[in-house]
Amino acid sequence: MPAFASLLVAWQRRHGRQGLPWQDTRDPYRIWVSEVMLQQTQVAAVIPYYQRFVSRFPDVRALAAAHEDEVLRLWSGLGYYARARNLHRAARKVVSEYGGRFPDSVEEIEEVPGVGRSSAAAIATFAFGRRAAILDGNVKRVLARCYGVDGWPGEREVEAKLWRLAQRLLPKDDVRVYTQALMDLGAATLHGAAREPRARAAGTATKEGRSAEKRHLAAAAAPAAGSARTQARRGALGRSLDFPGGEQREICRASS
Repeated sequence: MPAFASLLVAWQRRHGRQGLPWQDTRDPYRIWVSEVMLQQTQVAAVIPYYQRFVSRFPDVRALAAAHEDEVLRLWSGLGYYARARNLHRAARKVVSEYGGRFPDSVEEIEEVPGVGRSSAAAIATFAFGRRAAILDGNVKRVLARCYGVDGWPGEREVEAKLWRLAQRLLPKDDVRVYTQALMDLGAATLHGAAREPRARAAGTATKEGRSAEKRHLAAAAAPAAGSARTQARRGALGRSLDFPGGEQREICRASS
């Protein structure tokens, strides 16, 4: 297993998110619902919506049989309503084209309306144990920071480079844990980076604000070797990352 992957797996087992309602299932339908809800929405906001949604629509056939108005009513307040419409349309496609059995390959899952390449890989990994790389926005930020990938990830060449990197780092074992670790670390570093500027803008001198700044300074210094990393730190994706557990040096050093 690559050193980067090994450290991430160990980090997830110590500091990663545990006990989320979609983590104790291998049901592709429920994993798919969680993936769609988590797009552009934080975990804490998703949990009650997810629980109500799967209680009312416990499987893909129940969702497919529902009226769109009822689906949108249960989604109300979560935002980005196109996700709910795509979910409903996709459920009907799974029932009509796959007989209600959720497809189990990344390529087929990617054909489901509203499911992109990274989400398809996540569903295939968590539900079916497939070995597939993910690359959502937060993961792009982690990889770009640790590996000094300069440029905006929306650019085709930069994104292609990050996909190649994500595939190269994918371990042969513990793929589910590794994938969850990337998601957890990506979310945690994004939220950590967002806290400190708000504290400084408000002019606070709280212990939390001072601690956050220290963590960010430490993270910024972690992968110091190489001009590419220096350039990445100055770019849009190069802001310092807050690695919970204080292991940012070891994780990023494994990438050098």
